[in-house]
Amino acid sequence: MKLFYSPGACSQAPHIILRETGTPFTLVKVDLGQHKTQEGGNYYALNPKGQVPLLALDDGSTLSEGPVIAQYIAEQAGRQDLLPPVGSFARYKVLEWQNYITSELHKSFSPLFDPRYDAATKALFIEQLGKKFTWVDSRLQGQAYLTGDTFTVADAYLFVITGWAPRVGVDLSGLANVQAFLARMAQRDSVKAAWEAEGLAKAA
Repeated sequence: MKLFYSPGACSQAPHIILRETGTPFTLVKVDLGQHKTQEGGNYYALNPKGQVPLLALDDGSTLSEGPVIAQYIAEQAGRQDLLPPVGSFARYKVLEWQNYITSELHKSFSPLFDPRYDAATKALFIEQLGKKFTWVDSRLQGQAYLTGDTFTVADAYLFVITGWAPRVGVDLSGLANVQAFLARMAQRDSVKAAWEAEGLAKAA
């Protein structure tokens, strides 16, 4: 497998899952500004969406949505701790979180990275994100991870997205459960390895 990524982007979530499962893979860095791979290839030719992550398989097949890539990796590895089996209610709870993180958290961050939005508009998104993370904080009360005491694919996604908050002025410092979650996640070997491989400072 090849995982096309950009350092610190949402592609880091499936990157963490690849390392959690011990799946053999190769990282290929993408310059999203130039839309070129580290070898100089045209990334649009591989993924017309122009976004990361992209998972390329040996047979030429590709997957290009992070939550789906994470699901594929977990299932191929037979890791039912990361994603419970088909038909189980526990599985739907993990997928429920994946959907929420995608639609309510991930996409709410997008305007904050876009210089075309003015300060007033960004302030509105910051306020909305604050409310949403306050709710997430309440769901983490008394448990280590989103669905209980077992790490799943959804936790990797939440960790990566939440890590963007300080960069764009979203203050989550008062959310004790979220902060404990981030600290707990930062100690996972898979997270440390992903940060190091992406050329970032190790999570602390």
